[in-house]
Amino acid sequence: MIDARRLRTLQAVADHQTVTAAAAALYLTPSAVSQQIAALEQELGHKVLERDKRGMRVTGVGHILLRHASQVIAELERAEAEVAAYTSGDAGEVTVAAFATGIAVVLAPAITDLSRARPGLRIQVRDAEGDESLPMVLDGRADVAVAVEYRGAPSADDRLTRIPLYAEPFDAVLPLGHRLASTDTVAVAALADEPWIGPYPGNPCHDVMVLACEYAGFEPRLEHSSDDFRAVVALAAAGAGVALVPRSALRDTDLSHTAVRPVDDVVATRRVFAAVRRGAEEHPLLRPVLDALQRAAGTIPPSA
Repeated sequence: MIDARRLRTLQAVADHQTVTAAAAALYLTPSAVSQQIAALEQELGHKVLERDKRGMRVTGVGHILLRHASQVIAELERAEAEVAAYTSGDAGEVTVAAFATGIAVVLAPAITDLSRARPGLRIQVRDAEGDESLPMVLDGRADVAVAVEYRGAPSADDRLTRIPLYAEPFDAVLPLGHRLASTDTVAVAALADEPWIGPYPGNPCHDVMVLACEYAGFEPRLEHSSDDFRAVVALAAAGAGVALVPRSALRDTDLSHTAVRPVDDVVATRRVFAAVRRGAEEHPLLRPVLDALQRAAGTIPPSA
C-alpha cells in the first residue's frame, strides 16, 4: 500500500522542482525528502523522479501517481476536517433511545433546539419502550437513553450516569359514568375493587401502577393490557375498567368519553431521566444532547 505521506512528498518536489525547495516547504531536511522518494520508488518498482538540467523531472509513472494523489490527499483533508468537527462536537451522529412520550415531550424539542445550535449534529431516534433503552446504551446500540425510574426501583447500574429530566403525576382515567367521575381527586384505595387496564409487566408504568396499588393496600386486578396509552384510554371510555396514566401521555388523546382526575397519591409519579455510559457524559457530541434534553425538560409546566 502506498504511503500517503510519500505522495505528499512527491507533490511537493513536483511543485517546487528541487529537493531542497520541497524540503523547506514540508519542514523536512533534504535527506528526509530523498529518503521518502527512494522508499516510494522501492514500493512501486519504478522511478517517479529523474534529474535534468532544471532540477527534478516527474516520470510517466510519477505523473500517474500525481493524478491520483490529488484525489487521495483531498479525501484525507476532508477526513481530517470531519474528525476535527467530530472531536469538537460540531458534527457527528448520536443515537437516542426513548419511550414514545419522552420523544414527544423532550426529545423532539431538543432536536429542534440542536438543529439551530448544532446543525452538523445528527440525531438518530430509536423508540424503546419500558426498560429497553438502558440495555441499548450499555450494549452500544444507543448513545443516550431517555428512560423512566420509579419508587422502589432497583439500585442504579453503576455503569451508567443518570441526568434527571422531569417528574410527572399519574392521573386516574375513569369511564364517564363511574361513581368517582364527579370527584376532584381520586384515592387509589377507592379503586381496589375495579377491573384495571394497564401496561404489560416490564414497562416501568406497570410497576408504578402496581406499587401505587400496593401502597394503597391491594393488588390490582389487571384485566386488559396495552403499552399504548391511547388504547388504554379507549378501553376506559368503553367501560372496560380504570387506569393510571402519566399526565403527558394524555396529551392529544381523545378524552371526551372519560373522566380524568388527579390521583391523591405521591407514589403514582413517573420520573424521567437521561442516561449515558459512565464517563461519556462530557463527550463533545453527547454533552450538547444532554444539555438540550435538560433545556426541553425545563420548559415543561410543573403540573404537566
